[in-house]
Amino acid sequence: MPLEEALFRARVRRLTRRYGARSPRGLPRRSRRSSDPREVTPARTAQLIIGGFALALVTGTGLLMLPGARVGPGGASFMEAFFTATSAICVTGLIVVDTPTYWTPFGQGVVLALIQIGGFGVMSFATVLGILLARRLGLTARIMSSTETKNPGYGDMRRVLLRILATTLVIEAAVALALSLRFAGHYGYGPAQAAWHGVFHAVSAFNNAGFALYTLSIMDFATDPWINLSIVVAVVSGGLGFPVLYQLRREWRRPRRWSMNTRVVLFGTAVLLPLGTVFLCAVEWSNPATLGPMRADEKVLAGFFQSVIARTAGFNSIDIAAMHPVSWLGLDLLMLIGGGPAGTAGGLKITTFVVLGFIAYTEITGGAAVNVLGRRLSRSVQRQAITVVVLALGAVTTATMVLMLMHEDLGLDRILFEVISAFATVGLSTGITAALSPAGQGVLIVLMVLGRLGPITVATAMAARPRRALYELPKERPLIG
Repeated sequence: MPLEEALFRARVRRLTRRYGARSPRGLPRRSRRSSDPREVTPARTAQLIIGGFALALVTGTGLLMLPGARVGPGGASFMEAFFTATSAICVTGLIVVDTPTYWTPFGQGVVLALIQIGGFGVMSFATVLGILLARRLGLTARIMSSTETKNPGYGDMRRVLLRILATTLVIEAAVALALSLRFAGHYGYGPAQAAWHGVFHAVSAFNNAGFALYTLSIMDFATDPWINLSIVVAVVSGGLGFPVLYQLRREWRRPRRWSMNTRVVLFGTAVLLPLGTVFLCAVEWSNPATLGPMRADEKVLAGFFQSVIARTAGFNSIDIAAMHPVSWLGLDLLMLIGGGPAGTAGGLKITTFVVLGFIAYTEITGGAAVNVLGRRLSRSVQRQAITVVVLALGAVTTATMVLMLMHEDLGLDRILFEVISAFATVGLSTGITAALSPAGQGVLIVLMVLGRLGPITVATAMAARPRRALYELPKERPLIG
């Protein structure tokens, strides 16, 4: 839209608001509520996302129930297919059947397709929603938004989606090649098997899904830096989020021009990765069932790998079920934090927790405004971060209590771990998922869907309110703490 036309339209809107129903100078008055079904509204956007998600889920469930998708006679049961399809499209990684032995190559291909759709779809929708929301803003807000993100082409949806697709395919292809060469050259796989294993785990890693073609995930490769670090690169790349990847590609030499989102995601990642590694190594260093039998360098590698994976994907190079309960609690926190927004990672996002940390710091130090890495934080963003955390804690607490009523023998620590893993779409497990009743597995299905779709739809509703209240109530302070 040319600048002159945009300014003219903005002036028309101001005059219309000033004169109410009277249209100044004979200009056509635009109705506040449009009946056009094609109009993009928060409600319609959420409906499109949920509808597309449901269609893919139903299709994937049907394909997995086909006799050709399962090893042996007959097809998979509805719950087995439905749970696997949900876990795949939510890029979680929790399983109720063993992926390499239960599903045929066709079934594994369906799982892989659902992972790719779930990962790319979430990235695309998150970015498209940002574009659609920007179109709802006024001209000044658009210019400020464009300046803040340092992305003059932000309004071109087609270009953004093509960039997402290109980024996805390039990273997945590079990681698949590295894994395939390792499988063929070091482990003696044939060309076809090496290529299939390389592609499957590259796609699963970049989309932060955690599905593996090995019964023990990648525990057999726990001491192999090539396999571990290749998967880490894919997981971190997908977990940073497309906006961060795009800005790093363009301005990696000019950190002063990075947006607040990029700075917060990189800052949080740089803090959490070493902290998680040190924590896991300290707790599990002498555990004979996890890191105990390894050499010192292998322990650090395994601790680093699990620290990366815990925040978003579902691979494991050590036995999660044999870890100390203190390690489970630490992993609970890492899973709940998750990765960066507008990417394939799950959790409540790094940005949410960094914002909360700076809010607490500002309150403790008596600051007037919340400043994050050299920028002042909007008050609406502060309220959104608090809202997301409160809603998430409510969902996790409720699901945990429901599962404890169903399975009293499993204990709080294991159930809480499984609930957070499902809600944060991580996929790590203490081994109790398959042992849950169908109703218990249904609770995890609901959590996976909420964890994948909930943050996007809730954020859209909060960011795109049609109007604000024109008055405020009297102010009063209750006692806190």
